[in-house]
Amino acid sequence: MRVFVTGGTGVIGSAVVRELVARRHHVIGLARSETAAARLSARGAASMAGDISSPGTWVAQLPDIDAVVHMACDLASDMGAIERRLLDKLLPALAAQPAKVRFVYTGGCWLFGATGDVVATERTGFDPLPAFAWMISHLERILAAHDVHGIVIHPAMVYEPAGGVFRRFARDAFAERAVRLVGGEAVRWPLVHSEDLAALYALALERAPAGSSYIGAAAEGRPVGQIARAFARLTGGPQEPMIVSADAAAAELGEWARGYALDQCLSGAKARHELGWQPKHLDPEAEIAALA
Repeated sequence: MRVFVTGGTGVIGSAVVRELVARRHHVIGLARSETAAARLSARGAASMAGDISSPGTWVAQLPDIDAVVHMACDLASDMGAIERRLLDKLLPALAAQPAKVRFVYTGGCWLFGATGDVVATERTGFDPLPAFAWMISHLERILAAHDVHGIVIHPAMVYEPAGGVFRRFARDAFAERAVRLVGGEAVRWPLVHSEDLAALYALALERAPAGSSYIGAAAEGRPVGQIARAFARLTGGPQEPMIVSADAAAAELGEWARGYALDQCLSGAKARHELGWQPKHLDPEAEIAALA
């Protein structure tokens, strides 16, 4: 397929681009800089200049495509308005394509709120982190659209051994200072390695029926304190994590950062059952230890 991707140089997007190219899809990535274009090229993808915040400058230039994978997100305070303007321009352009376009849209685990001991599934109602509440109307718009084949992926917390949601932990640990945690050690995060999530995106692109949603969680809920202590063991730094309040995280990074304090358990069983998804990275602490 000819697949147009946004956010193709981020943690999720880079892995998705590599996976799609490996599956012999022709990938065209939106690139807002020459550096982004070079990164896409290094992964075997073509590029088209543009930024999601200014869709009017590039949407009309879209070539004939079979699919879109939308992974870009601007964490500015007006990100909901940015997304609305993008869809207002992009969806009519996709409707004018020669064939119906498959549209894989990215939701998020923080839309489910704090689940506690209840393991959320695709049937669970949303209880979104306020900073991301705007996303619900947009993903519903994609799923209900008649002019595209809409699919939604809700990634869990996406990690790489020293990257993704683990990046701050790694920086603290390698600087030999206490690893900072938001909310406390008992907070659980549903986790997925970027490579496993990329495989899910590819499977959804190739197989998922229109109107379907999938949670991309390989680990339902891992206490974040275990992850922090794994980094501390790796570097020999302070073993006791430093607990940061959600208010402090929001003040430093933005309201969206309150999501780090959400205690969540999410299930990826539907993707396994319907799409044959088989995550391979199931022991993040062992992967952290292997960094040594």
